[in-house]
Amino acid sequence: MTLHQLPTGTYVTRAAFAFRGGKFRDKRDFASTAVLVQHPEGDLLIDAGFSSEVADHIKLLPRFVQSPFTQRGTVDEQLTAAGYDRSRLQGVVVTHSHWDHVSGVSDLSLPIWMNEGELQYAAKDSDGKVFREISPGHRIRHYDFPGPAYLGFPSSYDVYGDGSVVIALAGGHTTGSVIVFVTLPTGNRYAFIGDLAWQLDALRLRVDRPLMLRLLADTDPKLVRQGLLRMLALTDRMQIVPSHDVSAYDGIPLLTAH
Repeated sequence: MTLHQLPTGTYVTRAAFAFRGGKFRDKRDFASTAVLVQHPEGDLLIDAGFSSEVADHIKLLPRFVQSPFTQRGTVDEQLTAAGYDRSRLQGVVVTHSHWDHVSGVSDLSLPIWMNEGELQYAAKDSDGKVFREISPGHRIRHYDFPGPAYLGFPSSYDVYGDGSVVIALAGGHTTGSVIVFVTLPTGNRYAFIGDLAWQLDALRLRVDRPLMLRLLADTDPKLVRQGLLRMLALTDRMQIVPSHDVSAYDGIPLLTAH
């Protein structure tokens, strides 16, 4: 079992908008990175990054959130360059349905793994516009959370039944937003927390988003705060990866040809 990062690009956001106490003059490159989990029983992507059509997807967003971006190779291109055996890939688990997590799905002929709460959110919320654009033609692989509480989160789904990949319902950022916990045979543990926080600084400083961004970006800011506190209790036990912090992926290898 292995883990690889597939960075597809970045877009610019000021730290003042990313976490409480951030400076306006501090520009941050927000990562849009997919993660490939390779498992003996079949592989999964966590999120999908930018697609080859990301410029068109960004045009679907409200003008005030459009931002300069830099594009790297798409997930599709990186899999091809590495000579990856696509027959192993079972689908894309999206931490939530916002544009910068699902854009790359449009290049991939894969099922999209989503829970019912997130599907309902994506079908109705204005921030689901890109998902609604790219999802036709993709099979939706529904999953729910039959498992018990996991590391403080109320319910869970053990993907392979061996504890190596566990999806926990976090909610709050979107209705069905999730955290994907990965445990490698080496004992290294990771928590891919989506947009529970946008930057590692939020965890280091124990702060959430600025008030206006909490109101604009989160469906339930109090639930986001609860999730953030749960993750703070786990910082010594695993590598916590906010989706948009470039440095959070340090130590996770790139996918290369063998």
